[in-house]
Amino acid sequence: MSNAYKVVIPARYASSRLPGKPLRELLGKPMLQHVYEAALRCGAEQVVIATDDVRIETVAKQFGAQVCMTSPDHASGTDRLAEVVSSLGWEQDSIVVNVQGDEPLMPPALVEQVAHALGEHSEASLATLATPLTSTGEFFDPNVVKVVRDRNGLALYFSRAPIPWDRDLLQNGQQAVPQGMQPLRHIGIYAYRVGYLQRYAEMRVCPLEQAEQLEQLRALWYGERIHVSDACQRPGPGVDTEEDLMIAEQLMRGREPA
Repeated sequence: MSNAYKVVIPARYASSRLPGKPLRELLGKPMLQHVYEAALRCGAEQVVIATDDVRIETVAKQFGAQVCMTSPDHASGTDRLAEVVSSLGWEQDSIVVNVQGDEPLMPPALVEQVAHALGEHSEASLATLATPLTSTGEFFDPNVVKVVRDRNGLALYFSRAPIPWDRDLLQNGQQAVPQGMQPLRHIGIYAYRVGYLQRYAEMRVCPLEQAEQLEQLRALWYGERIHVSDACQRPGPGVDTEEDLMIAEQLMRGREPA
């Protein structure tokens, strides 16, 4: 199986909490440029920025990126990816990794890992990553997405609820991390087969997705398989607010060579 893959970076200008987010500066560069340069370091055969905003297109082209302009009406980054693979005519068995434009601290190793995991599991349409969840607070936090997988590493379910639920341990309102099994925290990075993205464009929103507000449940609802690997390292935090931006800059400054 070939290890070749492509990266698409969806980037929207609009953001309720941080307007113009992809173009906000970190260490003297637009955040989007940091994401793009990190994607180039992971060995992808092609890196494309997907946007619906001419301001992002202009800046991205200035730092040498390939840009694919897409519709402003997409409900999600996956919808935007589906338009990109159609516009660029990528083959159905090609592998595409979605790297968000607001994650300048996403390690290139994780991008490479999720792409190769999908390449090694022909039964899966998507691949993603997870890390062990050991904190009781995180286990019961609805903002932390949990995943349960089968013995072959294929996802059974994703939820904001604490899963798996240890009935005997957690009865009577007790809060604890289950014993004898490892709860997993989902990391929101995905590799897709182009054929899946083409099918996704025709899939309607499902009840599970609406209830949990987790887009990956649409894939499971329609019978697609998702492979979940143990992440080789933890990703840095994404950027959604001014405070996140400052934290990201401090972390990136700490990584710079002395």
